[in-house]
Amino acid sequence: MARKPRPAPSAERVKRAVGRTVANVTAVGLSLAVLGAWSYFGWYTLEPGQAAVILQFGRYQRTELEPGLRWHLPPPAQSHVVVNVASINKEEFGVRTPDVSEAADESAQAPAGRGVSMQTSDANIVQVGFVVQYRIKDAFQSRYRIAAPREVLRDTAEASVRSTVGRNTIDAVLREKKGIVEREALDELQARLDRYEAGLDVLGVDLQDVQPPEPVRAAFDDVLGASQDRDRAVNEAEGYANEVRPRARAEAIEQIESARGYRDSTIAVATGEAERFRALAAEYARAPEVIRTRLFLETMEQILPQVQTYIVEPGSSVLPHLPLGRPSRAAEPESMP
Repeated sequence: MARKPRPAPSAERVKRAVGRTVANVTAVGLSLAVLGAWSYFGWYTLEPGQAAVILQFGRYQRTELEPGLRWHLPPPAQSHVVVNVASINKEEFGVRTPDVSEAADESAQAPAGRGVSMQTSDANIVQVGFVVQYRIKDAFQSRYRIAAPREVLRDTAEASVRSTVGRNTIDAVLREKKGIVEREALDELQARLDRYEAGLDVLGVDLQDVQPPEPVRAAFDDVLGASQDRDRAVNEAEGYANEVRPRARAEAIEQIESARGYRDSTIAVATGEAERFRALAAEYARAPEVIRTRLFLETMEQILPQVQTYIVEPGSSVLPHLPLGRPSRAAEPESMP
């Protein structure tokens, strides 16, 4: 008959239990350490003006825009790409001379010192140099929707400006409607980028250097000079007209008002004389002798203003000696110098 195993001593059992406990604690600690180290790779920092595109197993999940310390599931569960969405970038077309290091990368750009050749609606050629300013408005689209955002922007901008210039005459592009051409090119460029889902926001299209081709530039300069002389002469004539017209209007109004005043005064004098004549006629009808005598005396005073007049009643005793009194000061002869 087989023997039963003897139970281990209590000290040995305690030792084994402690070993198992230490092993479990060690495993848990190592697991927590590994988990902590793994979770550390999920922390990242966003600066102001930056956006983070979060991908979960390679699929777009969300875009973080708030600056500060951020966290997502560590790789490979989730990953992030930081995109600068605040900076304003620009692309230049034929307005500067590229550096030697940039010459190989910008082989598609116009030659140094020349703009991009474009045809206008009246079958003329112009050299157009322009600058496009833009920024990123959608971090995910700018990063993943198109393969080469800068190249797409350059090609689309040149195509949009060509299309806009082709709808306008050379005079409109050179001077008359330059601002309108810029606005139309901006709207068309933005519409095309939105259709491409490029995630770019165009801030401005500035035509900085628009010139006719070199062989005919002198003739265009002469035409432009003549046009400027015409505009200057027209402006001077309009300025002179604006100066003369108000003065002529003021003089005309002054003459009209003076004539009206003379008319009114003449009518008033005539009306007063007529009323006076009517009043005298009425008085004459009541007392003809008195009025006749009065009129005679007033008339004599007007006819003989320098003569001193004496009124003598008939039948009065007056010495027939003239002058009866001292002549008035007005009747005295002027003294000789």
